[in-house]
Amino acid sequence: TILQFIIVCPMVFLAGFVDAIAGGGGLISLPAYLIAGVPTHMALGTNKMSSMMGTAIATGRFAKNGYIQFKKVVWFIVAALIGSSIGSNLTLLVSDKILQYMMIVILPIVAFYVMRNKKMGDDSLAGTLPERKSFLIALASALIIGSYDGFYGPGTGTFLLLVLTGAARYTMKEAAGTTKAINLSSNVAAFVTFVIHGKIIYTLGLATAICSILGNYIGSGLVMGNG
Repeated sequence: TILQFIIVCPMVFLAGFVDAIAGGGGLISLPAYLIAGVPTHMALGTNKMSSMMGTAIATGRFAKNGYIQFKKVVWFIVAALIGSSIGSNLTLLVSDKILQYMMIVILPIVAFYVMRNKKMGDDSLAGTLPERKSFLIALASALIIGSYDGFYGPGTGTFLLLVLTGAARYTMKEAAGTTKAINLSSNVAAFVTFVIHGKIIYTLGLATAICSILGNYIGSGLVMGNG
């Protein structure tokens, strides 16, 4: 309905803007779909469609400006594709009602964890870990967090940034680009799964995709311009 577009589109723009900067856009967009009355599995699938397109824009801008080291990141992309495929197929086995109850519990926990982090962008520990260990931590996070993204999603970008800067000791610049590449891969795998199972509202998805693209474009520009 028109009301659903009015509710969801502005929130997806805001989600894309936030997601490009620090992740966590799903904390805004997914509840918007549910508030608008979209069934849970349809909300997850349609959200993946718009998120995928917006993230593709942000990833492209980061890649163009040298934020992504593809020789390493290609392994993380494969791990994210595998993890997200597993996660998205698992979520289709769970009923709408159970997913709604899970979201009531998970959303506030994820939001609290994201908001309490005060060290985003701190590069003081960057490069202090052996490269092999750093690579393995990033690879494991791509698989595990990619699985979470396929199953549910909100907070994925922030979790990746926190792990890559905190545990893998990446600089914020490298972590931002790597996060986008992993997130785009997990979005693509989940999107394909939801397409196969008919869990996407394409009219709403296309409208929100435009909003997500605009939000991600502006947000990624701020990251590259102001760090």
